[in-house]
Amino acid sequence: MEKAGKDFYMKSALELARALLGCLLIHRTEDGICTGKIVETEAYMGTKDKASHSYNNRRTKRTETMFGPSGQAYVYLIYGMYHCMNIVAAEPDNPQAVLIRALEPIDGLDLMAYRRYSKSLSDCSRKELLNLTNGPGKLCQAMKITIKNNGESLTGNSLYIVKQGTPKASDIITTTRINIAYAEEAVHFPYRFYIKNSPYVSVRDKAEELKAGR
Repeated sequence: MEKAGKDFYMKSALELARALLGCLLIHRTEDGICTGKIVETEAYMGTKDKASHSYNNRRTKRTETMFGPSGQAYVYLIYGMYHCMNIVAAEPDNPQAVLIRALEPIDGLDLMAYRRYSKSLSDCSRKELLNLTNGPGKLCQAMKITIKNNGESLTGNSLYIVKQGTPKASDIITTTRINIAYAEEAVHFPYRFYIKNSPYVSVRDKAEELKAGR
């Protein structure tokens, strides 16, 4: 396995969103190490994408990270309480990013369970186990990714990506993004990708899975 370097992130958000599937997201913290396999992503294509924070070249204190070098974590709060982790793509001043929507937990599950439910892994139900990291806010809580990680380079030794090989094209579902009703025509853009057989995907698209021959 190989840690992703700077060149890995120097591509459009659409390309990066697919390339991240199957990769490992690793976070080393003072209380332990957690690892999850990326199983669902969404691409946000910048200034012309009405679902993107940087639409119409919107440059604010929150979005400034998106305008920086690729391979940085773009972390923000939603509803004032849940964190979402994105990875900055493309070149500087081309503010594209990929939202990590779901992970399959691999290592550090006891720590994830404590962070999510304040109890041990052995006390969790099957439903709770499946819900550990099957959404952007959930995975950030489980992995202890917060606003403090905003702007952090993913080429360091704390928060980083390890490449494992992209799944076969036939195993990837391409569909529309979630919870962007405000985005007018952008709600129809096929910018979400997930590994079709993963039980940790946040929202399944049965119609697209049928087309893919599941």
